[in-house]
Amino acid sequence: MDDNVEDDDRSDADEDEEPDRMEEDEAEEIPQNQVVLHEDKKYYASALEVYGENVETLVQEEDAQPLTEPIVKPVSKKKFQAAEHRLPETVYKKEYLADLMDCPHIMRNVAIAGHLHHGKTTFLDCLMEQTHPEFYRAEDADTRFTDTLFIEQQRGCSIKSQPVSIVAQDSRSKSYLLNVIDTPGHVNFSDEMTAAYRLSDGVVILVDAHEGVMMNTERAIRHAIQERLSVTLCISKIDRLLLELKLPPADAYFKLRLIIDQVNNILSTFAEEDVPVLSPLNGNVIFASGRYNVCFSLLSFANIYAKQHGDSFNSKEFARRLWGDIYLDKKTRKFVKKAPSHEAPRTFVQYILEPMYKIFSQVVGDVDTCLPDVMAELGIRLSKEEQKMNVRPLIALICKRFFGDFSAFVDLVVQNIKSPLENAKTKVEQTYLGPADSQLAIEMHKCNAEGPLMVHTTKNYPVADATQFRVFGRVMSGTLEANSDVRVLGENYSIQDEEDCRRMTVGRLFVHVARYQIEVSRVPAGCWVLIEGIDQPIVKTATIAELEYEDDVYIFRPLKFNTRSCVKLAVEPINPSELPKMLDGLRKVNKSYPLLTTRVEESGEHVLLGTGELYMDCVMHDMRKVFSEIDIKVADPVVTFNETVIETSTLKCFAETPNKKNKITMMAEPLEKQLDEDIENEVVQIGWNRRRLGEFFQTKYNWDLLAARSIWAFGPDTTGPNILLDDTLPSEVDKHLLSTVRESLVQGFQWATREGPLCEEPIRQVKFKLLDATIASEPLYRGGGQMIPTARRCAYSAFLMATPRLMEPYYSVEVVAPADCVAAVYTVLAKRRGHVTTDAPMPGSPMYTISAYIPVMDSFGFETDLRIHTQGQAFCMSAFHHWQLVPGDPLDKSIIIKTLDVQPTPHLAREFMIKTRRRKGLSEDVSVNKFFDDPMLLELAKQQDYAGF
Repeated sequence: MDDNVEDDDRSDADEDEEPDRMEEDEAEEIPQNQVVLHEDKKYYASALEVYGENVETLVQEEDAQPLTEPIVKPVSKKKFQAAEHRLPETVYKKEYLADLMDCPHIMRNVAIAGHLHHGKTTFLDCLMEQTHPEFYRAEDADTRFTDTLFIEQQRGCSIKSQPVSIVAQDSRSKSYLLNVIDTPGHVNFSDEMTAAYRLSDGVVILVDAHEGVMMNTERAIRHAIQERLSVTLCISKIDRLLLELKLPPADAYFKLRLIIDQVNNILSTFAEEDVPVLSPLNGNVIFASGRYNVCFSLLSFANIYAKQHGDSFNSKEFARRLWGDIYLDKKTRKFVKKAPSHEAPRTFVQYILEPMYKIFSQVVGDVDTCLPDVMAELGIRLSKEEQKMNVRPLIALICKRFFGDFSAFVDLVVQNIKSPLENAKTKVEQTYLGPADSQLAIEMHKCNAEGPLMVHTTKNYPVADATQFRVFGRVMSGTLEANSDVRVLGENYSIQDEEDCRRMTVGRLFVHVARYQIEVSRVPAGCWVLIEGIDQPIVKTATIAELEYEDDVYIFRPLKFNTRSCVKLAVEPINPSELPKMLDGLRKVNKSYPLLTTRVEESGEHVLLGTGELYMDCVMHDMRKVFSEIDIKVADPVVTFNETVIETSTLKCFAETPNKKNKITMMAEPLEKQLDEDIENEVVQIGWNRRRLGEFFQTKYNWDLLAARSIWAFGPDTTGPNILLDDTLPSEVDKHLLSTVRESLVQGFQWATREGPLCEEPIRQVKFKLLDATIASEPLYRGGGQMIPTARRCAYSAFLMATPRLMEPYYSVEVVAPADCVAAVYTVLAKRRGHVTTDAPMPGSPMYTISAYIPVMDSFGFETDLRIHTQGQAFCMSAFHHWQLVPGDPLDKSIIIKTLDVQPTPHLAREFMIKTRRRKGLSEDVSVNKFFDDPMLLELAKQQDYAGF
């Protein structure tokens, strides 16, 4: 080592002695003998020298990235939905479809709704097959053309509403533009059905001939009546009556009649105005089987007979005699209403069911010997290859040739559902928030394509790479043109507050046909449209209006759902640095699901609110795989609670403002049963005048006139299930001064009811009475800053003095199971605090239907549990039904909650409250001192009620 040092010293000395004689042309070159410090020594060539200019180089510090991850990631294409790469062939020209959009009188906007697995998507497959020659259906599997998402195909159930626009012909060969939207049948996704209903003029309810009217069938009909849609019925899967249940034709007739009667009962129960009775004779009921290409009405079946018998045969008159207690008397050759003999079949059985049974039984039975004769008789030709087909595709092929196209469906829609032109007035009255006599509303009533532009959007569909959305809506008036400037008004827009309004440029416009889109340059009034480029400010629904319109423009009513989000999930990214990505994903799923709510709790946790387990599972799939592609940690699901009282406040609770100049006194008491639902369903509205409000409360709930006329507010918001009453007397309180602070007191009440004192959950079913108020005469001392928090504090103290309780949401559950599994269903429900309300055999079927109620808190994993206990034979559906008190007193301090111990039932309220408070980062227990003033605490001590807390 010493030698090295000496060498270095020697070389340094030599370099110092060397004179610096560098010539100018050699200035660029580094001399060999120049002194180079250790840190400046260059061992390797730089990236610029190696790769040259204009090459991007990434330099990674050592250990900055794990070995499992590549430095430059490959560009990955997201693939989460099926799409056609080119426009498929159709039996009509696309230009013809676009031309029909200018004729709203021959257009129909229809939703297809019903229970899960009742054949909606398969029915639409048949329509696609008839209009798309290249459409392919596998032998034993459905194509499910409207289930575009891969997750839908894997799960075998629709998750999103998918619109399809096709041109179809009725029985008279007249073409109509049908805008049909396929809705999910699972109860969890009924928000998609709501979004579809908003854009439709009528609905075709599909009911499985075997299962009959189920939970979601009833909900779909009820919701359609609320939305003022025309209701028609299609009894699907009629093949099950003969292939699965093996019912004799006469019994099959009774089963079909029972279904129609059940639907009519639901209609008459919920409809306020007269609705047409559903009957095959009225042309508003058809029969179908999507799997086997069957679709017929009485008239279309009569037309098949007419083809055989020539022009002299009157098919309309024959169709009139094909339903009900009508028989053919063979002796007189006349139709009679009384059976000529005991064995005589009804005409429907004789002329429709028996021929169908024969066709099916010939194919299923002895194919080789009998089939050619039967086919020759029916005039159906089968090639040698076709005769060798398997049974199911062969039946489908024969039925397709026997029944022809689905003209019966087109007849049903055209005759019973109004065109956008005829239904425009009803639609605008139902959805538009502006005055009905304004010029804009009148133009929309006319569905005028020349009028001012108004578009109502209800759905957002992600594009192929999931970076942005296309907005789906209905043009109510005017004509929407591509690349035009419009105003986009959000749900929070109002004439008073115009903040939620953006000027945007419309991109391309499309006609949406599930897996492909047809681009158009303009869309006139009455049509459905898929709009590109304006999704950025839109969250759920939106109103797109003319840019320069002089008069006031109001928005369309936000969607009103028939269910409630009560399942709560808290999420956070596993890698904290990916929080921005997760927030972006949250924003996108919020746009994608109509009923989903995303919010940040005060504790900082990000919360998702949805309808049920399957719903939240799909949301989380989209968060992880489609929109953000990051690892997300999910907390155990919990539910939203409500807080309520069961007695009247034990004493008058008062609160003083911080400046000691004002004093408010209140009491709380429970609200009448059913009144909370009336407020939420807008049976009664706070916007009514005092006289009308007074009459409603007097007649329906026996309130005295003074109380009924002194209602100040409902809360939280305008349709919240709590009431604030002014119960002060003019002799004791200066009413004029009170009116000056009314707005502040109402705001305090709204704030209090939005987050109650027990665990910051909404208050429900409580009536707050303002008993006394001392208000400062100087405006300076009675501002909002003084009054609002005081009103809230006073409401809280009145609430805590009125025996507070927690309320939890309950699901209504419908279980379908074989008779030998019923006992197991009872056992599973009993373990989860559930109880059965009815169990009855399904008519004409070996199955039982069990209706029950179960707390949402105990419903997680219920379906899996049920399947395990019944070897997968039971199937259940559950939807929010009502709120119910949680057993026990949440403020009972004698209850000690032990970790990991199952609590007895009376301790549940305490456990729920404490655990919710912990999760939200609140103090362990409710502190009375927080809400009560010192004078109030002294008053409490006198009353000796303080020991109760």
